[in-house]
Amino acid sequence: MRVTLDVTAVPPSPAGAGRYTLELAAALAVRDDPRLVAVARRADAERWRRLAVGRMDLVASAPSSRPLRLAWEQLALPALLRRARPDVHHGPHYTMPERCPVPAVVTIHDCTFFDHPEWHEPVKVQFFRRAIRVAAQRAGALVCVSATTARDLETACSVAVPVVVAPHGVDHLRFSPSPPAVGSDQEALRRLGIDPGLRFVLFLGTVEPRKDVPTLVRAFSLLADDDRDVVLVIAGRRGWRTGPVDDALGASRHRDRIKWTGYVPDDAVPALLRMAAVVAYPSLAEGYGLPALEALACGAPLVTTRGTAMEELAGDAATLVTPGDPEGLADALAEVLSDADGPAAVRRREEGFARAAACTWEASADRHVEAYRVAAGL
Repeated sequence: MRVTLDVTAVPPSPAGAGRYTLELAAALAVRDDPRLVAVARRADAERWRRLAVGRMDLVASAPSSRPLRLAWEQLALPALLRRARPDVHHGPHYTMPERCPVPAVVTIHDCTFFDHPEWHEPVKVQFFRRAIRVAAQRAGALVCVSATTARDLETACSVAVPVVVAPHGVDHLRFSPSPPAVGSDQEALRRLGIDPGLRFVLFLGTVEPRKDVPTLVRAFSLLADDDRDVVLVIAGRRGWRTGPVDDALGASRHRDRIKWTGYVPDDAVPALLRMAAVVAYPSLAEGYGLPALEALACGAPLVTTRGTAMEELAGDAATLVTPGDPEGLADALAEVLSDADGPAAVRRREEGFARAAACTWEASADRHVEAYRVAAGL
């Protein structure tokens, strides 16, 4: 079976859906089946050649700018697919050619374009709502990254095609409780300007509305009133509409104990997770919540939100709080910090290791191949 994978939306420093596409491509490329063909932007040809492993071929023909690339997907990609004649084409980021000449699989990461349009730029809301509706009617199969997303999709729009749930994996070589060398984690923190001797609460991810970082900042202010040693580290780049975060920081009584690092290099991410006293992932909604899984794989105590995909993936391994509740979040953080070595903490840590161990990119690739076979009628 030959599968074309659209990698044209993967940026040079991928996060979120870009990281998913990169990891999936690597997991598929080492398999005997399918034979993978990555469809990339012309300007990214050399980067994908360096990344190429195993049985991955490359076609680099898409333009670089987003408007031209989106037009290219609808107008030029169908002709490319007719020439290449794959068994299946996979659009890993909500979209597909509306007149796709071969069976298509489309990944749906979340449905917040429907139920929380205020979290996104308006132009993206209209574009992705249409793309998801088209895929739900015309694709050969859909991949949802969690059962939570699959349920949300059924609520958001009419789904006329099979849906396969394919959870993300975690790179267990990078995300583990053991550092690669003695002192390497401490050095990684120093390069970020963080004193490795500090006790810190860690948020990791792109700072955008759905992550609800303002609630975390307010919760930290409550926590820091009583705990005079703890620090908050916000590790992630600015996304869209970060004004409320800036307002919360400006109003915090403990602004001097909050550090926003900006973008964090890939090699520093596991070090941050291992060194954190507790990882806070207070997101209001996610399709999956990969940073939460990576935290569990590193053995980090995790506080996250109930009723979300993070509860689905973490279960009893995390301390769960109501989304948007700064008092509840502050209490949960204080409880975890005060009982770092107690029986409940040990139990959650072991449960976290077990849950993370079951989540691999190889297992995710298996589920994707199932979706490809469904789409191809095999």
